[in-house]
Amino acid sequence: MNIFFGGTFIRKEELEKEGIEYPIKLEYYKIINEDEFKKKDKAKYGIKVVKTEYMKDDTKIEDETIKYLCSNEQKVDEILNILKENEVTPIITKDVISDISKSSFCI
Repeated sequence: MNIFFGGTFIRKEELEKEGIEYPIKLEYYKIINEDEFKKKDKAKYGIKVVKTEYMKDDTKIEDETIKYLCSNEQKVDEILNILKENEVTPIITKDVISDISKSSFCI
């Protein structure tokens, strides 16, 4: 089950620096693996990051899912807050999670 955690539009100033003239929305979801957690002894929570680009004649959607991240919901919420506050996109999500895990979060 995916639960919406939060979303944001990338700041216009940041987009303009990169020469991007259309809005980009980022959404962050907490994944709850209830059934699989009970059966397979895997992490109960995961995350999903979705990036939507609203170009003039098209909409492009990109996402990254880490299904089994942690069994501690509070830690997953903290990770999602870090991702949201730093406007982390799907393409760098795994790298950021890797860096966070080195700081003794969970995984």
